[in-house]
Amino acid sequence: MTAIRTNAPNLTTDRRVDPPRGDSPVVDQLKRDVKMSSTRKTALAAGVLFIITFVTSIPAALLYLRLVDHANYIIGAGADKRIALGALLEMILIVANIGTAVVLFPILKRQNEGLALGYVTARLVECAFIAIGIVSLLAVVTLRQDVGGAGGSSVVMVGRSLVAIHKWTFLLGPGWVVGVGNGLLLGYLMYRSGLVPRAMAMLGLIGGPLIIASGTAVMFHAINANSKAQAIATIPEFLWELSLGIYLIVKGFKPSPILPDFEEIPNLGVDVASSPT
Repeated sequence: MTAIRTNAPNLTTDRRVDPPRGDSPVVDQLKRDVKMSSTRKTALAAGVLFIITFVTSIPAALLYLRLVDHANYIIGAGADKRIALGALLEMILIVANIGTAVVLFPILKRQNEGLALGYVTARLVECAFIAIGIVSLLAVVTLRQDVGGAGGSSVVMVGRSLVAIHKWTFLLGPGWVVGVGNGLLLGYLMYRSGLVPRAMAMLGLIGGPLIIASGTAVMFHAINANSKAQAIATIPEFLWELSLGIYLIVKGFKPSPILPDFEEIPNLGVDVASSPT
């Protein structure tokens, strides 16, 4: 009987299998997911803060109407609790405004650190104007409670002066500086980085100059404050900030070279930017 020799390997023999070079695609994806979770949280936080600015600023403006539209509020029955609630909402607005800049700065500085710092500064200046406006209206409430009708026409004039200060702070802050910060600077940084759709970022680049132009026109009495012309000029900026907040909450950032995901992930030795796709 002739033995048949074969070249088949002995299946019972342990074989040494060399590990594949690099990590498996699954591990690579997990590493990307770990890093993406960080930027996703940043986008979510920024989006929520932008929405908070709408939720606080609009009701606050409505609550103030009883004071700013009535010249004799300081000697009348008043609605002090409404004004106090409006002031509280605007304090939350200040926190949200600064929060949007602080949260976005570490990412935006990768695109242009100077402009990113300018955005943070513009937000701070805007909030300073808002804070002055809050103080002016709360001062009216204090005068009404302490002096009221006993002050006569003189206290009415003081009240009107304080309301005028509030109106100017609103014009110079949300009605002018916002065009520089949220409009031009943030719009440009988002457009260049590609963190959001560029068509959306164009709303900021268009709305910013319109806000500045309309605010300047009001300062020189070319148009009236809160007129139709000024309202129309604010529409692109309004849509820009609202759509940005919603997009960051729902979608997060678009893939961009300025995100940490496109750099070497610390302590893992994976260069995502240069890895093959």
